[in-house]
Amino acid sequence: NPYSEAQFKTLKYRPDFPERFGSIEDARAHCQQFFHWYNHEHRHSGIGLMTPAAVHDGTAAAMRAQRALALDAAFAAHPIRFKGIAPKPPELPTAAWINPPKKDATPPSTTPTCSLIS
Repeated sequence: NPYSEAQFKTLKYRPDFPERFGSIEDARAHCQQFFHWYNHEHRHSGIGLMTPAAVHDGTAAAMRAQRALALDAAFAAHPIRFKGIAPKPPELPTAAWINPPKKDATPPSTTPTCSLIS
């Protein structure tokens, strides 16, 4: 699972990740703190530099709009910094899939079929 592998790498490369845990309770306590940070503070590039909690609870759209206003103001004040191209905040995800559903290449039949007719 690529999502859990990426999360595990983030966990292991954090500066506070210990070389060894003293007990299972220590590992659980560390992971509880990590998962709170990961979901509520860590900004993810794959979801528009938002936290998973912001995307899940619906506040990400308002935050993106706020970022757009700040970028518009920065561009209006200093367009040369942006080479004359107005910056835009990253798009928010519409869906996240581990295994996306297969796209059906054939359109659905418009004529009803009956298994009793041969």
